[in-house]
Amino acid sequence: MPLTNVQIRPGFNKQVTETGAQGQWTDGDFVRFRYGLPEKIGGWQQILPKTMVGPVREQLVWADLEGRRYAALGTNKVLAIYYEGSFYDITPFDTALTGITFDTVDTSATVTVNKNAHGFIVGDLFTFTSVTPPSGAGYVAADFETNTFQVVTVPTLDTFTITMASAATATTAASGAATINPYIKPGPLTQTVGYGFGTGTWGGASGILGALNGALLDDTNGTGGVGTSITLVSTSGFPTSGTIKVGAEFISYTGISGNDLTGITRDVGGTRSAHSTGATVEYYTAWGEASTASTVRLDPASWSLDHFGEKLIATIKNGKTFEWNPISTNASALITRATVVSGAPTESVMSIVSERDRHLILLGTETTIGDPDTQDKMFIRFSDQENINEYAPTSINTSGTFRIDSGVKIVGAAKAKDYILILTDTSAYIMQFVGPPFTFSIRQVGSNCGLIGQHAIKYVNGRVWWMGQSGGFFVYDGTVKDVPCLVEDFVFTNKGNNLGVNYDSGELIYAGLNNLYEEINWFYPKYGSTETDRVVTYNYVEDTWTTGSLSRTSWADKTLYDNPYATKFNGAGVPTFPTIQGVTNVNGASTYYAHEVGTNEVDSIGNKTAITAFIQSGDFNLGEGEVFISMRRFVPDFKLLTGDAQVTINLRDYPADAAVSSPLGPFTINSSTDKVDTRARSRFASLKIANTSTDENWRFGTFRADVQPDGMRG
Repeated sequence: MPLTNVQIRPGFNKQVTETGAQGQWTDGDFVRFRYGLPEKIGGWQQILPKTMVGPVREQLVWADLEGRRYAALGTNKVLAIYYEGSFYDITPFDTALTGITFDTVDTSATVTVNKNAHGFIVGDLFTFTSVTPPSGAGYVAADFETNTFQVVTVPTLDTFTITMASAATATTAASGAATINPYIKPGPLTQTVGYGFGTGTWGGASGILGALNGALLDDTNGTGGVGTSITLVSTSGFPTSGTIKVGAEFISYTGISGNDLTGITRDVGGTRSAHSTGATVEYYTAWGEASTASTVRLDPASWSLDHFGEKLIATIKNGKTFEWNPISTNASALITRATVVSGAPTESVMSIVSERDRHLILLGTETTIGDPDTQDKMFIRFSDQENINEYAPTSINTSGTFRIDSGVKIVGAAKAKDYILILTDTSAYIMQFVGPPFTFSIRQVGSNCGLIGQHAIKYVNGRVWWMGQSGGFFVYDGTVKDVPCLVEDFVFTNKGNNLGVNYDSGELIYAGLNNLYEEINWFYPKYGSTETDRVVTYNYVEDTWTTGSLSRTSWADKTLYDNPYATKFNGAGVPTFPTIQGVTNVNGASTYYAHEVGTNEVDSIGNKTAITAFIQSGDFNLGEGEVFISMRRFVPDFKLLTGDAQVTINLRDYPADAAVSSPLGPFTINSSTDKVDTRARSRFASLKIANTSTDENWRFGTFRADVQPDGMRG
């Protein structure tokens, strides 16, 4: 019999059933389409051995005026510079704390730091300066002043503990002195859901902290596995009733007696588990109640990073704006921390530079400069031209303000050719430089097209693409348009086997451009996840969609560096940058990778891990499924094949049947394989291409098989 060429169109179609997707690909991982053919994506290699504290939420690649290349990376704990193979810590300091004393215990490396209303939580970072060591404890000032420290536990509102490099040689109380320089706090590790109408069931972190004085078991009881009371080290500052969060578990209580929270009910939200003595306890405000502290944030920590000429501009989401001058301006730049931009508003959603006219624009900012209580998330300020320190409009400058009104908050923005596209939670606006006397014009260009997260937007080749607040994709090319998507249900719903977006963590979604392959990747957390663990990719030239499990928290396209640079977060990782005394895994760690390098995942010392790619077709048949088909053999056709590929012919008699491999499969194919005998028979058949080992790479061509009718009975 002549061979039949089974035509399979490029791209995934997950909108139909597998049996209904004849001639289409339906699933895969770590694959892309190029010139219509599916292939395994390129590998990635760790750029340097150190891992950074926290998840990287934004990165920027730029150069100074002397041609030096830098990458800035912002996490929930630090702002760092990557330069010539190393990381450098430029995290700004918050207001210094004085009046510090220390408690030590003989033979213990745990030191208690005493400071009234210190405001720290577990995992916060800081440095010591001007240290007088605790008397007789065996420490010198350098033991405190050399490295950054991490807060290990918070027993009370007035004390916290650190871990020293060596044990104390004596017990002391309230001894010594120091100044603490807290790292600025960009915000929480993940996006939390707050109290109030439409915001979900739990959230509302108050900043009121305590610690367990005695363990909780994984049961419904109180401290020590008995009763209905939980004992804290101190209940100072806790309301007389309410809800606390310990780990991932929410626990309600009805009263306070001494240092006991009484009338407790375990597992009123979150996940019940055991908690060790000393575990951090935080009070959470209830549904409909006003929060108890002005520092409450529901959004995760994030940054907007840009450059004003060669100067780095870094704005904490809903926070301050900082600047950092590179080596061409400051020879000591790599040991100099970023500083607040003087004269700028102190609380803004984000910042963006209008490059052609040299204005710094702050979005979702203060109506009264310097007063964070006046932050209006729909209010826009721009600086004087060439002067990032002047924002108050006068008759002799070009500073100015706008307020847009369609939506509740500005979510994000992107620079395009001669305009800035600003997206709220519902609408799209164009901001464009027009010169004096108005400086900028602003007009609404779309509605019902809100942005899901600050970094879920990308400009490429004259068009701006983004993921929508309520699902779907949009593009602006002069008008706002919906983007047809054949994986839409899979990405935006969680029905059946769909791995859709966790909308409660939409601010974590990151859009990364891979111009090498004309792709935009949206990395997102699937339903039930609080960190990015999925990707949906659009090839904007070939108009194809794929999905996969590649997990990245930030991405910088190949521009000044030879490859795209991206970050992966490990929530259980122990970071090695910056050097942190007493470091634990409470903040997790991010690894920095160069992408499109080889065919494997490679760590900093050259160890390889296989990237197990696969692609799966929909079912094909003869006679609309009326007759059985017999497939006696097929001829492999790979445009590229390095090492082995696994080819599986999956069979089923009816659409509701589970697909099973043909009796002789899967088949191992290499570059010398000319044909494969299959002995496959069923009503429907589908094709799967995969690899399982290191150094394997493939690009599939066409599928030709000896297929013929074989009766109407099984």
